[in-house]
Amino acid sequence: MLDPKRLRKDTDFVIDNLKRRGYVFDIDTWTKLETKRKDLQSKNETQQSQLNDISKEIGLAKKDGKDISSLQDKASNLTQEIKEQTKILDELLRAIEEFTLSIPNLIDIDVPDGKDETDNLEIRKHGSPKEFTFIVKDHLEIADKEIDMEAGVKITGSRFKVFKNEIAQLQRALISFMVDTHVSENGYEEVYVPYIVNKDSLLGTGQLPKFEEDLFKLDNKNEFYLTSTAEVPVTNLLREEIFDSVSLPIKYVCHTPCFRSEAGSYGKDTRGIMRLHQFEKVELVQAVEASDSEEALEELTGHAESILKKLDLPYRVVSLCSGDIGFSAAKTYDLEVWVPSQNAYREISSCSNFRDFQARRLKARWKRSGDKNTELLHTLNGSGLALSRTVLAILENFQESDGSVSVPDALRGYLNKDSILG
Repeated sequence: MLDPKRLRKDTDFVIDNLKRRGYVFDIDTWTKLETKRKDLQSKNETQQSQLNDISKEIGLAKKDGKDISSLQDKASNLTQEIKEQTKILDELLRAIEEFTLSIPNLIDIDVPDGKDETDNLEIRKHGSPKEFTFIVKDHLEIADKEIDMEAGVKITGSRFKVFKNEIAQLQRALISFMVDTHVSENGYEEVYVPYIVNKDSLLGTGQLPKFEEDLFKLDNKNEFYLTSTAEVPVTNLLREEIFDSVSLPIKYVCHTPCFRSEAGSYGKDTRGIMRLHQFEKVELVQAVEASDSEEALEELTGHAESILKKLDLPYRVVSLCSGDIGFSAAKTYDLEVWVPSQNAYREISSCSNFRDFQARRLKARWKRSGDKNTELLHTLNGSGLALSRTVLAILENFQESDGSVSVPDALRGYLNKDSILG
């Protein structure tokens, strides 16, 4: 959530920044809400001052033995007016909060301008795509028996899959490999969290109210949802907490399934396991002081890259442009892995700095030792990595002419074999 004070003081700057996203700020609604708020607060302050004066008069009149009934009537009437005005003001403040919750984050100055993903800026590449001496197959052709899309449809519906035998083992090996790497080499604390989250958790990270149609809602009474990403439950570990500076940075890694309705993406990546309603991710979450957040984004992105490097998968890093960046993010790097069957780089991780946007919603703060004053944390997260797309990338990049798939060196100790599907 944007800082309401900044919205009031730097409205023109906010409007101009949001324009870079293609977001049109409703200045008329904001002006009406703010004008009414100022009027009501001013009236409340005036009435409270009048009530204080009457209370003093009542005290003096009592000392002098005078009749205070008329003053008490005035005080009673004024108190009732203040209560009614306060109720109206509280409703108005809720309307302002609802309005503010719908506004996306401000983007960093170095985010490239653009309308969509075609305008994203390539930062660097690592590795070179393999030159095959045979006709390249896609992941479903390579593992047609072990990736069972028909079983997923039978059990649930379209865009669900069943992994069998060596593909199921490959995913399990990847989970252990990724989590082990992030804990032992990159300094993250492993956590295990619920897969069901409440409305407050989704509001805190920015999935609500904007993206409710993308979520699987379970319970109208309790407002429970299946988590769309581990970012939600893990980041909410920070909610309404105050951390001492010595405990920063906070670094969590977590494996969870993710559930997304993929509203608005019909007809896009419908073949295979590129885009599913249920998939797995290993997620990285960091919380840092404001002065450290830019460096933390570079570090976190590097941690996600380290998995791709260890797996010897060609990839590139792109900075998302102003028209493609997510609602809550101030800056985002996408990691895109090479997919031979598509002759293209495809997203496998998205690493974002949210600055204090999520922390303000979450009331997640920190303070220096011995200091009473608190400051909002800066939060960051990224996939380290998405599992289905990593499985896909390994199958396609390591396929052999005989139909088998070589196992990347980094996974051989986890799978105890050099190749699969042979």
